[in-house]
Amino acid sequence: MQVHTLFFASYRELVGVPRLSVTLPGGSRARELVVELRARGAPFDRLPERPGLAVNEAWASLDTELGPGDEIAFIPPVAGG
Repeated sequence: MQVHTLFFASYRELVGVPRLSVTLPGGSRARELVVELRARGAPFDRLPERPGLAVNEAWASLDTELGPGDEIAFIPPVAGG
């Protein structure tokens, strides 16, 4: 199945692209997407093992099951005051 990733802020700067389509086996969880991306090597191997994620615009955990066409956003931590 194909899913679509979005990289925001520092993650976009880190990987050098704003979006990327990724093919995963059916029934994959967000965790498998992170593993797949990190396994591609530089610069994706610099993504954290436990990034902040949203699936289809809702906060999600690494255990969230993904479906065909899902949009997964990688959202870096934010600081402010």
